[in-house]
Amino acid sequence: MLGFLKKPFVVTAEINMNLVALTVMGLISRLWGLSCPRAVVFDEVYYGQFVSLYMKRIFFVDDSGPPLGHMLLALGGYLGGFDGNFLWNRIGAEYSMNVPVWSLRLLPALAGALCVPLAYQILVELQFSHCAALGAALLILLENSLITQSRFMLLESILIFFILLAVLSYLKFYNLQRHSSFSGTWWFWLLLTGVACSCAVGVKYMGLFTYMLLLAIAGLHFWHMIGDQSFSNVSLMCHFLVRVLALIIIPMAMYLSFFYVHLTLLYRSGPHDQIMTSAFQASLEGGLARITQGQPLEVAYGSQITLRNVLGKPMQCWLHSHANTYPIRYENGRGSSHQQQVTCYPFKDVNNWWIVKDPGMQQLVVSNPPRPVRHGHIVQLVHGITTRYLNTHDVAAPLSPHSQEVSCYIDYNISMPAQNLWRVEIVNRESDTDVWKTILSEVRFVHVNTSAVLKASGFIGASLPEWGYRQLEVVGEKLSKGYHQSMLWNVEEHRYGKSQEQKEREVELHSPTQMDISKNLSFMAKFTELQWKILTLKNEDTEHKYSSSALDWITMDTNIAYWLHPTSSAQIHLLGNVVTWASANVAALVYMCLSLWYLIRRRRKIYDIPEDAWQLWVSAGGFCVGGWAVNYLPFFLMEKTLFLYHYLPALTFQILLIPIILQHLSDHLCRSLLLKSMFSASVVAWFSSVYFVYCTFRPVTYGQPSLSATELKDLRWKDSWNILIRKQ
Repeated sequence: MLGFLKKPFVVTAEINMNLVALTVMGLISRLWGLSCPRAVVFDEVYYGQFVSLYMKRIFFVDDSGPPLGHMLLALGGYLGGFDGNFLWNRIGAEYSMNVPVWSLRLLPALAGALCVPLAYQILVELQFSHCAALGAALLILLENSLITQSRFMLLESILIFFILLAVLSYLKFYNLQRHSSFSGTWWFWLLLTGVACSCAVGVKYMGLFTYMLLLAIAGLHFWHMIGDQSFSNVSLMCHFLVRVLALIIIPMAMYLSFFYVHLTLLYRSGPHDQIMTSAFQASLEGGLARITQGQPLEVAYGSQITLRNVLGKPMQCWLHSHANTYPIRYENGRGSSHQQQVTCYPFKDVNNWWIVKDPGMQQLVVSNPPRPVRHGHIVQLVHGITTRYLNTHDVAAPLSPHSQEVSCYIDYNISMPAQNLWRVEIVNRESDTDVWKTILSEVRFVHVNTSAVLKASGFIGASLPEWGYRQLEVVGEKLSKGYHQSMLWNVEEHRYGKSQEQKEREVELHSPTQMDISKNLSFMAKFTELQWKILTLKNEDTEHKYSSSALDWITMDTNIAYWLHPTSSAQIHLLGNVVTWASANVAALVYMCLSLWYLIRRRRKIYDIPEDAWQLWVSAGGFCVGGWAVNYLPFFLMEKTLFLYHYLPALTFQILLIPIILQHLSDHLCRSLLLKSMFSASVVAWFSSVYFVYCTFRPVTYGQPSLSATELKDLRWKDSWNILIRKQ
């Protein structure tokens, strides 16, 4: 019974020493002197701000992409004990002692280091030789631009890591498909493919390009499975559902989880609140939540409210009026009603308060019990301070002559009767009997007499002249002109009015609310709003000194100066290995020319290479050339400021293609032993030149040692490169 004790317990493990050596070299190349320079380097000034906000749990919106990359950078700060206290306002600023520089830069550096063994494994899984795989890994190892980008608090190395991990995972899954379907390892690599794709998209939306490529390849592979008679209908359906689960549903769920963690961490009010809706702002601790805490939920007749425009562009603003009237005649000679001005004011002010009045009653207080206003009810809106009624009529608006003027009615005893009835339409209602709710309801006010809708003018960026105090125009817009978010309003601040006398009411309008009703926004509502803001919020793209076009990247006609030492000539530049970049372009050109040649010849029933070699060639092109194309060509369609580092994911795929081309030429075009020997010698000489260029540009890759002015001039291999040389 205890016979198993007679034999020793043995564990056998296979260790690929190539992988171990490559991993160690990758770590050394990326981690060496990681804290140098101890100063803000290029876009660290941008990402560092978000890390500080994470440390302080303050909400922010970054229109550059999803939050996973920012959270990973913040994780480095958290592990290093960073408290978030540093002013990220200048490139080159020295870090204070409380900033854990090494820790903040660690995760991007680790991701960059792991790209080296990943490149090796990808070529092995593509069925190329270990020699070719080793060459690909060494090219990634010695690529100066990839080293530079991975040694700072930037996102490209993390993005490339997840992209390569997704490709490797799919290749491993596909290779197991033939003999180990539905095994544990098969499931592992399939699920890891979906997870890595989701992480790539979660770091930057550029990851979506590779994700789409892998989905297309997976779809093509499944299409081939459908034609394989060895698979039953049930088996094919199981394979299809599993792929949908792993490659679509799980990535979508993970993408949502990134935002869930992001919103859970950032629960405090911050500088970006104003671009979010009132409901979103009220869900954050401090800020608007401090003002709206304890407000009544249901708007009733007699409620005192402020109305915020839902659009929030060109800036957030509230429905506002003041005692001044429209000029009798505008500058262009058009006449006005000379009624009291109504505007949209971008600041909180006592003149933003309005009272919801029942047209059939005179009282301006809330009855007991309150009578809630519902969808479809007719109301009058009374300006709290001046007690005049919101009105519109068939008079042209000051800036938008095709729309109606909106005013507060003054009775001049002329033939211009009051038209102050408005129908409340709750746009996001669940039923036609919904109650108008504070913050949560998005409301459209439709004028009963003319069917015009109350709207913050779509004349984006324009404001009223001096007579209107440069405030934003409010108009009555015909519904026939279409729906727009600027027609929607929500109640932001709200109290139940208790004072019938005007003097007492003015005091009441200045006082805080008292009642205690909480308003919670669901995660999906917050996610939807935040995602929409990320996709639609656009900062003004200004021309940057180091911005470039996509055409400049292929030939590396541009560089980026990342850092310059304040006293010496030590500096860091984003510059690639010239030999590697040129070789990658040649490899892509050779692949396309050879593929065209093979296709034409195969059309003529002439087969220059064996069928298995042809399938290998096509598969390699699908991943490497396809990966380069999907990560590069879309930039020609983008209207945004572009930089050289945007090319790095595409370059990585192009570099993987170089050893594939070299092995193909050696195996199928060098037919004699002499040719093979000459070709091998040429490859060694070429690789030596790659290493030579790496060493030559190493000082501006790592920022040390400092070079003399002459040495720096010698590094300016192209006139378009901006190598910084101090004046003596």
